[in-house]
Amino acid sequence: MKYKLLVLDVDGTLTNDQKEITPRTRNALLKVQQMGVQIVLASGRPTQGIIPLAEALELHHYGGYIMAFNGGRIENFKTGELLFRKKLDLQLLPYLYREGKRNGFSIISYDAHSILTEDPNDTYALMEASINKMPIRQVDNLLDAVNYEPYKFMYAGEPEQILETEQRFQKHLAGVMEVYRSEPFYLELVPQHVDKGNALNILLEMIDVKAEETIVIGDGFADLTMMEVAGKGIAMSNAQESLKLCADDVTASNNEDGVALAVEKYILSPIRTSKIPLEQLNARTRHALMGNLGIQYTYVSEDRVEATMPVDERTRQPFGILHGGATLALGETVAGLGSMVLCAADEIVVGMQVSGNHVSSAHEGDTVRAVGTIIHKGHTSHVWNVDVFTSTGKLVSTIRVINSILKKR
Repeated sequence: MKYKLLVLDVDGTLTNDQKEITPRTRNALLKVQQMGVQIVLASGRPTQGIIPLAEALELHHYGGYIMAFNGGRIENFKTGELLFRKKLDLQLLPYLYREGKRNGFSIISYDAHSILTEDPNDTYALMEASINKMPIRQVDNLLDAVNYEPYKFMYAGEPEQILETEQRFQKHLAGVMEVYRSEPFYLELVPQHVDKGNALNILLEMIDVKAEETIVIGDGFADLTMMEVAGKGIAMSNAQESLKLCADDVTASNNEDGVALAVEKYILSPIRTSKIPLEQLNARTRHALMGNLGIQYTYVSEDRVEATMPVDERTRQPFGILHGGATLALGETVAGLGSMVLCAADEIVVGMQVSGNHVSSAHEGDTVRAVGTIIHKGHTSHVWNVDVFTSTGKLVSTIRVINSILKKR
């Protein structure tokens, strides 16, 4: 498989204007994870604001990463391991606070669970709280309240004034800290060398993935450094014009399933059955039903799928022979992967019917082998025949599985 890592900006990219992941985008991202691609959610949001999206995409199951505060903190979402963090020097905060006040900006910072601001009714603070689904904590004096090293300060204000301050700070604070816009009305004030591109380089080295094996999709100023690192950089059609000029390709907008379309084009469509990473696929399903039953894929081609399952305490009846229900689950597992391989990138597979004829028994201690072959491949349905054999080749069951093929919405 050409790409192993998919890095997604969140607001304006992964989510639509209602800050939601659409069903089609979620289905596409679940499917690429099933195929062995890991996902990184890279955002200026605090970690707490990214977690609900990571849960929706099941990163805790497949394995994936949260890159919060525009690269100031990287976490393995499945294990909870903190891989990297860098915070602002406390000595910088008085200057940043005074400058923000002098320019009339809203000044925002964070603690572990809240958004800190002096004005809880400020439009930008309310927007930040809504986006991150975090409560606002009102403080009398932000400088006094932030008596710890924060990941960032953020100014919010009119775009023209934010741009002027960005240009001035980048000259004045060069070599001291990083200053850049995440949105036209947000100015990020973060530690030196903290940006999404540097954070991505750190992560790639940690997980031993090459830059050319990485796709980045984004829409904002802060995503540019990531695109410069990645093998493929894709901008949303709603992205800043400067980002689109630097991208390798431009996909549809965040309201038109742009992420799903890019994933289908560059990851799902090029997959060939000979390149399906069965070892990774088996590893990633160990906590699903097939993993709990000990099912392992052993072979995949366009018209044939094979898998094995042990006859043990998980799959046997009380008197020691293979349970018919477990056998049917094995048949559905084989046919499900087969249809997933055969369907187009913009299609999903839904199991509709399974029936089996149990011919003979398999006993505890044996390992049965399922061989699935497709006998009907229609536009809206697939029919699979799955034969289950003992290790000595005796036929145990013959199973018929019907899968419905639906277009993603």
